Amino acid sequence: MEIRQPIHSEHAKRLDTAELREQFLIENLFIAGRINLIYSHIDRIIVGGAVPTDHALALEGGKEIGVEFFLQRRELGIINIGQAGIVTVDGEAYPIGAYEAIYVGMGAKSVTLASVSATELAHFYLNSAPAHHHYPTRKITRADASPETLGNQENCNVRTIYKYFHPSVLPTCQLVMGMTELAPGSLWNTMPCHTHERRMEVYLYFNMKDDNVVFHYMGEPTETRHIVVRNQQAVISPSWSIHSGVGTAAYTFIWGMVGENQTFHDMDHVAMKDLK
Repeated sequence: MEIRQPIHSEHAKRLDTAELREQFLIENLFIAGRINLIYSHIDRIIVGGAVPTDHALALEGGKEIGVEFFLQRRELGIINIGQAGIVTVDGEAYPIGAYEAIYVGMGAKSVTLASVSATELAHFYLNSAPAHHHYPTRKITRADASPETLGNQENCNVRTIYKYFHPSVLPTCQLVMGMTELAPGSLWNTMPCHTHERRMEVYLYFNMKDDNVVFHYMGEPTETRHIVVRNQQAVISPSWSIHSGVGTAAYTFIWGMVGENQTFHDMDHVAMKDLK
């Protein structure tokens, strides 16, 4: 498990491109046969990727989180962006297909992840947050995920938002996750942009061709920076930072939030005239 320290906004102003990428970009989440975990001290979120091959992968606790098992004091959201997989929670198996998800509540002692086929691999994306209460494990399908279409062609931002783990779908302690899919020809997400002082966010970008990139914009509204992001890479966004992007072609991204509240529209909007 890699540990990432928090970065103050005043510190971030002085980072060069390589240093910004080192602190905020997660490049190699999905590696065949492994679970990769990044523990951020920003709201203590854990971000991970798991690609099972010919055997299941077990999610385990360790000294980094100081518990006997991974979900002793945490909750977990998993969204599969690959081929068909199976998530087994305390002996009960849940088939999780492409773009399906599963919420696993605090207290589950055993979580394993497997691909149905050793040649067509599941790609499980994980977000985990500290928890205070047990909520039951539940599978969420694409149809369950409370879709909402926004934007227009004129602004190149037609997109459908799927809220997988959200109070309108199921109860969680603090974890909120969803997927936003841009329509062909649309390039922008979350612009006009915002911050939210009460929670942080992580964006995972995917469904991108090898020669496409997303320019992810971050930083304080008056001190914006950008990070070039490629397929299946993620960006950690502190509460003081905007989080917006534009691609060279349409893409999909997963947003995960943890923090003070779960109010989806609790945002501090930034006027376009104030961006610098």
